[in-house]
Amino acid sequence: MSQLVTEPTSLAAAVPARPVTLMNFGAMLLLALMWGLSIPVTKLGLITMPPLTLTAIRFAFAIPFMMFLLLWKKPLPWKALPAVAILGVLGIGIGQVTQTFGVAGTSASVGTILSATIPLFIVFFATIRLKQAVSRLQLVGVAAAFAGIVVVALENAGEAGASATTVLGPIWMLISALAVAFYYVWSVELTSRHGTVVVATWSTFFGFIALAPWAGWEAYHTPFQVTGEALGAAAYLGLIVTVAGLFLWLSILRDVPAPIAASVQYLQPVFGIAASAVMFGDKIGIQFVTGVALILAGLALAMRMRSLR
Repeated sequence: MSQLVTEPTSLAAAVPARPVTLMNFGAMLLLALMWGLSIPVTKLGLITMPPLTLTAIRFAFAIPFMMFLLLWKKPLPWKALPAVAILGVLGIGIGQVTQTFGVAGTSASVGTILSATIPLFIVFFATIRLKQAVSRLQLVGVAAAFAGIVVVALENAGEAGASATTVLGPIWMLISALAVAFYYVWSVELTSRHGTVVVATWSTFFGFIALAPWAGWEAYHTPFQVTGEALGAAAYLGLIVTVAGLFLWLSILRDVPAPIAASVQYLQPVFGIAASAVMFGDKIGIQFVTGVALILAGLALAMRMRSLR
């Protein structure tokens, strides 16, 4: 999801148990709001700008600030560069690009909900790569969440206009969720060795380098307008969702256990859906509410897992 550079820490971080203060809780709510708005804001940017171009501009905003953070970090060893580069191509070249195509082909509300399925795939990939056991309760959660995905995706499929959900839109979103979840799980080992900021920055850089030629080709062949609205959307995604989100997430994890911090992020879809209704007039009907309930319940069950080591 749009919080591409932040999640690996949540899988590996551990802090001493302590009460969650009001300030901590406020920071978690703020982060859920920042990330929850990412899909509607992406939808806003896509009104006048094509997907690859918007994604490239987003990371062009983010990378200089992320590189600045490396001044206080140990350099990435040369032998780790290939793995980090592949990670960036996977996370941005596939994960973020397909998410942008998915957002272009779904209503903002549907896109927000589908992007919230990433934890389900994290459970699946963690079982394979990190040898984590999956309980029957987690499997029930996965099944419930996928049932909710179908319900949500079909509610306004075929509608016309900027909020329309096409047949391919949800498919792109699910491909994105798979790619980003694999990115998160695969990056656990790298971030534990070299640090979250270092791995996140260099993987973002290599992903941007892989994306740039395609974005340039798209920009050359696709008529579009560089509006203040589109640039504002790209700046929000790059500076607020990616850079500020990383800072805030790492700050939260210094004081709050990762499972608690992650659980509050279930509010992301709530903020995203509310923003979508205001910005694009997305309809929130009984079918949509039912699908959302199934997905959130499935997420809650699927995320009942031991901390990944």
